[in-house]
Amino acid sequence: MNHHPSGRGPSSNLKPFLKWAGGKQRLLPELRQILPAGQRFIEPFLGAGSVFLGTGYPEYLLGDANPDLMAIWIALKSDPRGYVERAESLFCDANRSPEAYTRLRHEFNSSSDRLHRAALFIYLNRFGFNGIFRVNSRGEMNTPYGKPSTTPPFPSERLEQASYKLQRAKLHIGGFSFLLAQAGLGDVVYCDPPYSDVGQTSFTAYTGSGFGVEEHQKLVRQAWEASSRGALVAISNHDTPHTRVLYSGCEIHELEVRRSISAKASARATSAEVLAIFKPSQSALLPHP
Repeated sequence: MNHHPSGRGPSSNLKPFLKWAGGKQRLLPELRQILPAGQRFIEPFLGAGSVFLGTGYPEYLLGDANPDLMAIWIALKSDPRGYVERAESLFCDANRSPEAYTRLRHEFNSSSDRLHRAALFIYLNRFGFNGIFRVNSRGEMNTPYGKPSTTPPFPSERLEQASYKLQRAKLHIGGFSFLLAQAGLGDVVYCDPPYSDVGQTSFTAYTGSGFGVEEHQKLVRQAWEASSRGALVAISNHDTPHTRVLYSGCEIHELEVRRSISAKASARATSAEVLAIFKPSQSALLPHP
């Protein structure tokens, strides 16, 4: 039985536990109206999981190219209590200072313990500047201290809710190609890649390798291939002449979202975006003899 993404229920409208630049929390009402019903929802650019947490599909296939981010989701699914205990211990007044933040950020960058890095990740996310996860060319996290006036609250309830919902999800660490290759008849795919920077100055450095024009073109090719197998694929991006050409032949929805990355409230303007829909091929929907 297919379920619509706006379906009601205790796990269909959850809030993200991470602050995340470019998160889709503000666009969820529009996305829920556009995304169709389906049995399985595939999200290759999981990020903070706003769309996963805010929809009601029976099955999920989720992934991201950021291994530290995915380590959180994996820990929450496999050992939520252990992970929460380690992460929560970092949320104390002693760690609310530039010196403590710098020390723990260095610890994050130098550690090879994936679970320890996952625990540090949520501390850096909440104590760092505006929820930005930024890395340099060496893949080192370099987000500055956010100067919180009080110790940020630990999002224990949201983590618990996410852990419960993850029990009906499969997780993958890596780029988008593998997950898109799995998409087929009846699947709904939502892609929220680092936005195209052609003609833009927006922040896109979520991984050290970047995400350029060739990656966007490859994503479009694989979206068309997935739609030929019967999947519906939706991709978000800036609304620019470049993206209009990139998504030529798609159904285009024009959306607006208020950005809140800038430290100055006056600079948090409304941004024009597109949601490109790659509809399932009619031949894929026909019954086969």
